[in-house]
Amino acid sequence: MENFNYISFYNISKVDGNIDSISMELGRMFEYTPPDIEKRLQNYSDIAKDFLESLPTFLCTEIQRDDDGYYSIIKYGKINNIIKKNSEVEANFQTEIDFGKVKFDDPKSAKDLFYLDRFQISRTHWAVREGDAQEILKNLVKLKPDLSKFVIPGNNFLQDKKDIQPPPREKNILGLADSVESFLKLLYQSRTGEEKEFFFRGHSDSSYELTPSLLRKWSNGNWQFMPNEDRLCKELLISHYDEFQSDQYCFDRLVRMQHYGLPTRLLDLSGNPLVALFFACSGNEEKNGEVIIFNIIADTIKYYDSDTVSCLSNISNLNFNQKNSINLNLDTDDFNKSDSIRKLLHHIRSEKGFFEDRIIPKDLSSIICVKAKRNNTRIKSQSGAFLLFGHEVELPDHGQYNIGVSRITITNKENIIRQLNSININSTTVYPSIDQTAMHLREQIKLC
Repeated sequence: MENFNYISFYNISKVDGNIDSISMELGRMFEYTPPDIEKRLQNYSDIAKDFLESLPTFLCTEIQRDDDGYYSIIKYGKINNIIKKNSEVEANFQTEIDFGKVKFDDPKSAKDLFYLDRFQISRTHWAVREGDAQEILKNLVKLKPDLSKFVIPGNNFLQDKKDIQPPPREKNILGLADSVESFLKLLYQSRTGEEKEFFFRGHSDSSYELTPSLLRKWSNGNWQFMPNEDRLCKELLISHYDEFQSDQYCFDRLVRMQHYGLPTRLLDLSGNPLVALFFACSGNEEKNGEVIIFNIIADTIKYYDSDTVSCLSNISNLNFNQKNSINLNLDTDDFNKSDSIRKLLHHIRSEKGFFEDRIIPKDLSSIICVKAKRNNTRIKSQSGAFLLFGHEVELPDHGQYNIGVSRITITNKENIIRQLNSININSTTVYPSIDQTAMHLREQIKLC
């Protein structure tokens, strides 16, 4: 599948006129990019930059509207000299064809032209999309026939770079385990650092991404759930309001929603590595499983009543447009005076009336480990904690400054399940509910 860069801005001045450089907020990089490609590019290595610079690039405004209808200002060209800074990515842009103001009958026409979804056309971001850039150019010429002379079939100004591929994933794989004994041996070899706490997570398929359910994407890079986060939460609350009456904080509600299967910005962790191993062996028998090991700096771990936890949790109460307008590059005073953050503060004060308007922008885009109240049997049995994902943030394969990530590949699942059952790690102890116990007993009888 061919790829192209799709770079979109709300601010018309960033596209219109003589543009020779661009900059994008770090949190908006690689949105709407297929997950595997996104993970390969997140380290901004020289190979990653070479790949981005090898792609044809469409520089566009978000879909705008005036008296004549819908339009976007569109340029076609190439990028080079990519530089990652603290909060932005900068690059030079060289225009090959300036399509100017391109009119559309409706937003769907613009969406279909670039293979976009309905949210992407109104989102400032940089995506690597799958699709045929030459086909897009042909369709643009139909809308701007006077520029047809610039679109020459077979003329690829990036011909010398067409075979460049993105770099491989940077997963830290400690080894392969085919028994409980080999798993524990690898695990003990990995445990270093007295000032760290260790948590675990099991995936029955090693290709699964380390991403909360809310932030998962379809294979083409489109969001599955994220644009509708506030709606999902509110619909569940109004349908089962009594279930949430005892929850003091928004984080408590998210934990309960996660427990019932709603997509949230939480990623379940366990303090028990054998529980993670059980999950890694449960299902997908034909696939290798994976246990992910998180070594987290102890001083950065938060509790359910933390102010930072309240800030990140209450992002779930903002609608997509409000999240879209958050500008993390503002200074603290201006940031807290902005409309979307004032709305966020309103939600935080509903649970903490004393909370001051001093949210630090970079804190809102963090990932933190949180220890939750053990107020349901599942959390108790799995020694539960969570990674809470803030605004526009991804966890790289190799982790981040306070969260180290390593992995053990799991094979021979059937043997490991038998071994775990012999030491009382099974669906009854991992899921201590009457229906799961009944299911476990039924399967045990089958094996007799």
